[in-house]
Amino acid sequence: MHAQRGDWLVVKGIHVDVPEHRGRIVAVGSPDGAPPFTVRWLGADHDSTVFPGPDAIVLTDDELAAQDQQARERVEGLGALQHHLPTDA
Repeated sequence: MHAQRGDWLVVKGIHVDVPEHRGRIVAVGSPDGAPPFTVRWLGADHDSTVFPGPDAIVLTDDELAAQDQQARERVEGLGALQHHLPTDA
């Protein structure tokens, strides 16, 4: 895993009811972009040093925006399906 300053670290929830955590990478531990990363987490007022595990991915701004757009489209699609479900009279 490699990152650049300004990328996003996204740690996926390993259970359905656990949301993902997102943070902006503010520093990278080595010149080649390898961990550890210093991450400023959304919704937190502190930075932490992270050695990401297998549940984490690094995304650029554009990749994160594309992922968010895909999620919005999935949710909108589910809403459209709900209108086509039969209802009990």
